[in-house]
Amino acid sequence: MPRSGPRGARAPEGSSASEASRVPQAPGGSGAREAPEPFGEAETPGTPPQGAAPRRADGSQTLERGLGVLRMLAESREGLTASQVAARLGVHRSIAYRLLTTLTRTRFASRVPGGRYRVGVAFFTLAQEARPPLLDVAQPVLRELAVELGATACLVVPDGEHALAVAVVEPPGPGPRFSYGVGNRDPLERGAAGLALLSAGPPLPGEPGRVAEARVRGHVTTHEEVVPGTIGVAAPVRVPAGEQPAAVNVITHRQDLADRAIPLVLAATARIADLLEGARET
Repeated sequence: MPRSGPRGARAPEGSSASEASRVPQAPGGSGAREAPEPFGEAETPGTPPQGAAPRRADGSQTLERGLGVLRMLAESREGLTASQVAARLGVHRSIAYRLLTTLTRTRFASRVPGGRYRVGVAFFTLAQEARPPLLDVAQPVLRELAVELGATACLVVPDGEHALAVAVVEPPGPGPRFSYGVGNRDPLERGAAGLALLSAGPPLPGEPGRVAEARVRGHVTTHEEVVPGTIGVAAPVRVPAGEQPAAVNVITHRQDLADRAIPLVLAATARIADLLEGARET
């Protein structure tokens, strides 16, 4: 992005969010706005902020940073300023501004009053178009399960070495709420959800004994392995061979609910599997 000040100069501390993201004027004070640098061009000269990753010669770093910014915005309900994005990304504010400008131009981000940025309409459109059928058929089943048990019901899928929550339904009415939401990631070998996912696959040499046990039983129960003070009950969803495994997980702090949840979780996974098969046939 062209600059009218010295090379590598930073805005004074305490500048407002709107000042931090303002496009500089052309030399001479004419007030005409200059075109921002193209997405991914050379970074601001000078010493990078402490902890910043070294620059790579190809465009993969720019793509990685842009995706990182998009994830930050998606995880922030209040939105973020360019300065906040720069601090979290470990780059100069001008770099963060260029990334945000590109995301805004392509409607993956939008600027709101106060100088903050949020995810834009293109993000939601793309997410809806790429939404897997599993989520559509699982949501109502999870909702019924959460209501019947009065406990949190989740759908999890494997993501590398972790179990990723892709749908979470809280029970209605007053009651305990756990710090467990969509995007929550836990190690596969810890907690009922991960163990259920592992049990969905074929036996592997050296796998934990409780994975083999879960495979035989069709479900698994764990105590305080992920969320302190809670019990997890999970079972794998039957999916066609070659497709990504999935599991239904119930989280509660009551042992009596955990015991009652086992047949209901098994019934929920069977129903999701049937609905998923029917959705493929239509």
